Amino acid sequence: MSLQIETFANPKTVWSAAPRNSSGGSSLFKALGHPLAAEAAAGLMARLKTAGRIAIFDPDGIAESFDQLYGLRSCAIAGIFVQRLEQVGREVLGRPAQLVTEMAASGADMIFAATFDATRRLDSIRRLLPAAVPILSLDQIRLPAELLSNPGTYLDPLNFATNFAFLRDEKGRHTRIVTANYWAGYGAGRLALWLCLFDGDGRVLARWLEPVAPGQSSLVIDSRNVRERFSLGEFAGSLFLHVVGARGHDVVKYALDTFDDQGRELSCTHDANAWPADLYAGVPAPAEGERVTLWVQNSHPIAVPAGGIGLNLMGTVAIARLEREIPPFASYPLDVATLLPAARWPQQIEVQAGRHFVRPRYEIEDADGRRRIAHANVERTDLAADPALPGLGNALGKGYILPFPILPLDEFASLALPTPMTTAQRELPLSLALIDADGQVAVERFLGRIQRHESVPVEVDEWLAAAGATLSRGYGHFELRYDFRDGGEADGWLHAIARYRQRHSGRRAETSFGAHVFNTAILYRDEPQSYAGPPPGLTTRLFLRLGPPPLDTICHLVYPASLPWAETSASELRLYDRSGRLIACRAIAIPCGGSHFWRYHTTFSAAERGRAGEDAYVVVRDTTCRLFGFHGLAGGEAAFSLDHMFGF
Repeated sequence: MSLQIETFANPKTVWSAAPRNSSGGSSLFKALGHPLAAEAAAGLMARLKTAGRIAIFDPDGIAESFDQLYGLRSCAIAGIFVQRLEQVGREVLGRPAQLVTEMAASGADMIFAATFDATRRLDSIRRLLPAAVPILSLDQIRLPAELLSNPGTYLDPLNFATNFAFLRDEKGRHTRIVTANYWAGYGAGRLALWLCLFDGDGRVLARWLEPVAPGQSSLVIDSRNVRERFSLGEFAGSLFLHVVGARGHDVVKYALDTFDDQGRELSCTHDANAWPADLYAGVPAPAEGERVTLWVQNSHPIAVPAGGIGLNLMGTVAIARLEREIPPFASYPLDVATLLPAARWPQQIEVQAGRHFVRPRYEIEDADGRRRIAHANVERTDLAADPALPGLGNALGKGYILPFPILPLDEFASLALPTPMTTAQRELPLSLALIDADGQVAVERFLGRIQRHESVPVEVDEWLAAAGATLSRGYGHFELRYDFRDGGEADGWLHAIARYRQRHSGRRAETSFGAHVFNTAILYRDEPQSYAGPPPGLTTRLFLRLGPPPLDTICHLVYPASLPWAETSASELRLYDRSGRLIACRAIAIPCGGSHFWRYHTTFSAAERGRAGEDAYVVVRDTTCRLFGFHGLAGGEAAFSLDHMFGF
């Protein structure tokens, strides 16, 4: 029941002389499904349906993707025509493909070239086309030139630096999107955001072009300001973001804070992965007294059909499907208990998404009515167990490491829960270590070969108490990694949820991420990963958004190393104002294998914070090693949030 449209382009296939991060999804899917393209496609389809018999020229294999979104096969088709000899006879729209040399004899009343930049493709074959027959192409649904970063090559990924965000302003709850103009660091000049806000039913509430200040300025979109600017009522839906003028990255990264008027709710999460996947995982089942709501954001201009998405408990085959339609670009709050009423923490839920929506957020409401938001992760369908992994210890040391903070123990309780994240993962052979800030292991245990259907949460308090151990500075980090002492298999796509509880308030926050190889010059596949080029990634540039007063900002930096690396980091915390002007800098040294927890209000002086002003941000920079970071907001004794940081 999945949409048969390619939504993801593997970044390994798109490196060029000009480094570009292309994990933002397939530019074809984005070009066909852009909200403006969808409006133009309605007019294109009306012309095709009334044209009589149409010959479809499909040199790039796009016709079926277009059909998935707009119903091309409903037209009167005279034939499908291709240029590559090996494609002849391949079924396209239920018909065998023919050579383009046969198009003249098709008797077509119109030609539809299912390609962009069609003039270049058609000029070379014009003598083969039926005379005096009108021609339409996908150029009829091109975005306006002023919205393109590279007008000369329409499907350049930089033309579709787009993403979806969850945006809500209702019942005293608000959202705030924060990022920086990191494209300026790659040479971008004039930059703008084309924004389109959809309500929960998929109706357009507002559209606007937001100019971006030059340089590496901060970008902030606050739901309260949007609501006031466009005189809107309450809403909970999707904000479509399109960066115009992008350079270097086609990935639109951001931090998303959710909060309420009373200061009782505070959560942070991040960008939505930009491309719809078949499956998502890492959604926790509700604990007793909780409600877990999955926010489904339809990412296409067609409805999700009834039964198009479903839920199942991880490791089971019984899928409960949502028997209702979700309109184009609509957002639907799916209470998981309606489909899986018996599911309970620490069970995990697998989401059968069918490529209908981008990575979803889930919202947990506790027994007191307070809510927190986190995100699911893409469950890979293209991986298999890697037989080489068990033998790589000598070359890669610890190999794949998944680090999570252990927040200061006097304030927070910390927990980790491994989560299967590929369809190939039948088991997870794992060890987990609790490591103090100086890099010394306090406790380490073999978790065994955890089966796909099992959920094994690890409570830091219990482990430390059982071992009679402490953390020298009162905080540190988890380190989850593969352990093949009893055999087992793995594929390198190791994930987990980390959950935190504020001891005095009972408030909770959670985040999730996957393992990587850290801080070694030895390459294995695409590890150690790099944000802005091919591996190895051995430097750090992390973005830290700062909370508006009276909220403080917390940050936990981890220096993981698969093999011994620099004895200490040479890290800088660079404070910038909203225009991208450097205000202050702090140097910190983190021991290899250790971590560092800090707060904005105690690290930078009142005078420095005053000069930085509103919408300031921090960049964590290190040219000697790769750090992994987590950020959050602290609202006194009422609430806090935590999520992992992003780099660029």
